[in-house]
Amino acid sequence: MTGPVPTPPPSRVLICDDQELIRMGLRMVVDSQPDLTVVGEAADGDAAIAGVAALEPDLVLMDVRMPGLDGLAATEHLCAQPRGPRILVVTTFDLDEYAYAALRAGANGFLVKDAPAEEILVTVRAVLRGEVMVAPSLTRRLVERFVLQSPTSVPAQRSRLAALTEREREVLALVARGLANGEIAERLFVGETTVKTHLGRVLTKLGLRDRIHAVIFAYESGLVRAGD
Repeated sequence: MTGPVPTPPPSRVLICDDQELIRMGLRMVVDSQPDLTVVGEAADGDAAIAGVAALEPDLVLMDVRMPGLDGLAATEHLCAQPRGPRILVVTTFDLDEYAYAALRAGANGFLVKDAPAEEILVTVRAVLRGEVMVAPSLTRRLVERFVLQSPTSVPAQRSRLAALTEREREVLALVARGLANGEIAERLFVGETTVKTHLGRVLTKLGLRDRIHAVIFAYESGLVRAGD
């Protein structure tokens, strides 16, 4: 007979926000769950980077507007590490320019500070599973609002499109227009698994991290334009 399956250790979370009340509220929500635990807090980006090095969290809840080293710079630093934690950006507004910049830097999603506890937990667990937690339509809104403010090299980006097949470019364009995989499958008369396969090849060929960065690339390369 086999014994009981051991319970995996809780996922380790570091909270970075310059407001103590926000940190306290997030800690209460996270620590209320048996599969999650807060291992530390930080009040600015420098402290977050130091905390990640010392505590090795699985996830950082990262504020962006902080004195000193802000969350954007800290996110860029942590996302450049080969085995860094996943980053969930915590913003005040659902269309914060800093949220877009943080996603562009490599963050894995974002969360609005006044989200209910249930939504916070769903988002945290999804990001820990490896998902990117930004709704496709919201990704498009973020990109359309801020992509023109970001320095881009459109000719260089456009040349990279040559690595994609016609169907892969088609899938990428539909992803950038805010369609979910199921909607793309219906549009192209293929299975959802086929869409996932095409998108996976797009990410691999272009060296992109995830769906969010595929959307950003599609706009910056000129494959899709704001308002399409």
